[in-house]
Amino acid sequence: MNDIRRVNELQVGELPQGKISKLAIELVHDALGRSVAVPVLVARGSKPGPVFGITAAVHGNELNGIPVLHRLFEQIDVAALRGTVVGVVVVNVPGYLMHQREFNDGSDLNHLMPGVHNGNTAQVYAHRFLERVVRPFTHLVDLHTASFGRINSLYVRADLSDPVAAKMAHLVRPQIIVNNPPSDRTLRGAADIPAITTEIGNPQRYHRDYIKRTLSGLRSMLGEAGLTRKRPPAKAPPKTVVCDRSFWIYTDHGGLLDVFPDVTERVKAGQVIARLSDAYGGVLREYKSPADGIVIGRSVNPVAQTGARILHLGIIAEDSAEA
Repeated sequence: MNDIRRVNELQVGELPQGKISKLAIELVHDALGRSVAVPVLVARGSKPGPVFGITAAVHGNELNGIPVLHRLFEQIDVAALRGTVVGVVVVNVPGYLMHQREFNDGSDLNHLMPGVHNGNTAQVYAHRFLERVVRPFTHLVDLHTASFGRINSLYVRADLSDPVAAKMAHLVRPQIIVNNPPSDRTLRGAADIPAITTEIGNPQRYHRDYIKRTLSGLRSMLGEAGLTRKRPPAKAPPKTVVCDRSFWIYTDHGGLLDVFPDVTERVKAGQVIARLSDAYGGVLREYKSPADGIVIGRSVNPVAQTGARILHLGIIAEDSAEA
């Protein structure tokens, strides 16, 4: 632990070239006056180049991005690196320590960006994270998973009108890509650089196949961005489906929810996708898909109040290459 440097901000130019640095970047203080610092790995090459940023655990229980970063930095050849790779191992430190998605005040960090410099704790945390950590980045990959009670495919959200972001999305070689211009309240939007969000399966567990595929995609992105030598593509994974848009389908009543299709399954308009029952086993509702599409994610928690999520439906682009 003696090789960890505590700093107030990421200053790439002050870090040693040809080495991996371990930083604890201080953002706020808790009620005992102790600093709350995000753990950051920085591989600075011997030659100048882009600053490629990768963030994990913006939501504290979304853990699959952490082993992706560990394995990436274990394998980086820093001597041959042109530029810098920055891996933020845990963005939402308070949420991570509490085993929960939200910040410790219950707010969602990924809907607070760019934060407020003199706001409440979560707003200040978001603001300082963006200013002290993210601002040097030239590219961003934000690693997420599904939230509690839900499961995800391996999918990417990206603004496909941005050619750099579109290329990054396809290099992940995910099961699904959703064309999704970023909200300016998300980290991806507030960063204001070519950026994608990668959803790596399910929360509070290691989804090993998706971790491996995401790691391979990141290596390809580093090659494409000029930080490393371009890699030949790995063996072909299942084909990628591109969606024009996507949306969640919700319940209009509470009860016990049973969702039928699995992630990546195609559904047809009018197909029964879920059934809601009362505590005595009586059927309250059957829910049908409002359109043809593909299941990006779904609920696996049967306990559903009014407005519970059923499934995340992607509307497949007419010109989806599926390749």
